[in-house]
Amino acid sequence: MTAQQIEAAIPHRPPMRLIDEIVSSDENRIVCLKTFSSSDFFVQGHFPDYPLVPGVIQCECCLQAGAVLLSRHTPADQGLVPVATRMDGVKFKKMVRPGDTIRIEVTLVDRVATAFYLTGKVWLGDRLAARLDFACSVANPREAAT
Repeated sequence: MTAQQIEAAIPHRPPMRLIDEIVSSDENRIVCLKTFSSSDFFVQGHFPDYPLVPGVIQCECCLQAGAVLLSRHTPADQGLVPVATRMDGVKFKKMVRPGDTIRIEVTLVDRVATAFYLTGKVWLGDRLAARLDFACSVANPREAAT
C-alpha cells in the first residue's frame, strides 16, 4: 500500500502519519513498517545525547495500523474513523532508536457493535519491542464531544 493509499484510509498526515508501508493485510490482521529518522520531531529532545523513539509514538504506530485495518469495517462515505478509547497492558521491552525499522502487527480480537478490540505488537528485528491491547470506537472526528 502506498502513502497515498494509507492516507485515503486514515486521516493522519505527515509529520504524524507513522506508517511507511503496509506489508500485508486481511480482515483481521495488518502488518506495517515504519523507519524512524533522527530528523523526526519527537526524537529531537528525547534525548539529546541518546535519542530514543518515545513509547507513546510506538503506541501511536499500532493505533494507526489498527485504523487502517478497521477502515475496511468503517463506511468512509459517512466521515467515520476509528478513534482510540483505551490502551491496556502496555509493555515496552526494547528501545527503538532513529535509524531503526519496526514491524507493526495489529490483530482484531473482537468487535461489539461500533467498538473494536485489538492487540498491537512492535517488533525490532525478531525481538518484541512493545505490546499493547487497545480499543477503538467509530466516530466522526468533526463532531464536537458532548
